[in-house]
Amino acid sequence: MSMISEEQIQSYNENGFVVVESLISAKLLDEVRAVVASILQSARGIKTHNEVFDVEESHTPEQPRIRRIKTPHKLDQIFWEVLNQPKLRAIINKLLGPNVRLHGSKLNIKAPHYGAPVEWHQDWAFYPHTNDDILAIGVMLDDIDDDNGPMLALPRTQKTDKVWDHHLNGHFCGAINPEKAEDLLFSTAVACTGKAGSCSFHHVRLVHGSAQNRSEKPRQLLLYECAAADSWPLINFHNLEEFNSRLISGESTISPRITNVPIRMPLPPAVGQGSIYENQRAVKDRFFQVR
Repeated sequence: MSMISEEQIQSYNENGFVVVESLISAKLLDEVRAVVASILQSARGIKTHNEVFDVEESHTPEQPRIRRIKTPHKLDQIFWEVLNQPKLRAIINKLLGPNVRLHGSKLNIKAPHYGAPVEWHQDWAFYPHTNDDILAIGVMLDDIDDDNGPMLALPRTQKTDKVWDHHLNGHFCGAINPEKAEDLLFSTAVACTGKAGSCSFHHVRLVHGSAQNRSEKPRQLLLYECAAADSWPLINFHNLEEFNSRLISGESTISPRITNVPIRMPLPPAVGQGSIYENQRAVKDRFFQVR
């Protein structure tokens, strides 16, 4: 079974991203939203970021404002259920092959009027591997349109033989300085929009970002980072058993496939440790403004 057309596969290979509609059922979406709401309830009373939540700068213990739920696949089995939906799995295997591992997951939340932006970046800058058969899936838990902070993609940037500089003052900062990236045409950005239940797929080297949610509509995007099983991380590898436990399909291997891909290590580490939001706090030259 494949729910992705040859034209969509060609678009992914050429442009670095594609949106496929109606992959997650309304029933499962309702169940996921209920689990998310329950998790968010437990944020009341926390003072700052912890192992589960990344909070907005305007967060208070009395009025929680959460911008990310970290590694949701570790919090509830339903997030594995989403990833194992036959339609979704078929597309993952079509794009990455039969042997696939989950690299990580997160749920980015942009509440109405204050959902934080994410500066332009490549996922590849955060976690280089031995090859770049890696993509991220964005499961739209809400309708996403041009107004509520959709992911913006710069077409074909995954085809360039470079990693843009994500450093500031000698430290990794998780963002590309728009004033120094003269070869990036931000005017060509395409918004990845769709109805709830649609999914975006973007290549690990695609340049992308997102603006603040300035609408009255919520925007919850459940993200899964998936890699070919023979793509091994060059940093932060700790436990083979845990590594193999994240196999989504096929078989694991201890023979990494090494290809000629551009690599720039995210070192020295960011001054602001934690999520991409914390990494980017040091950034002064911003593309996306907060109001």
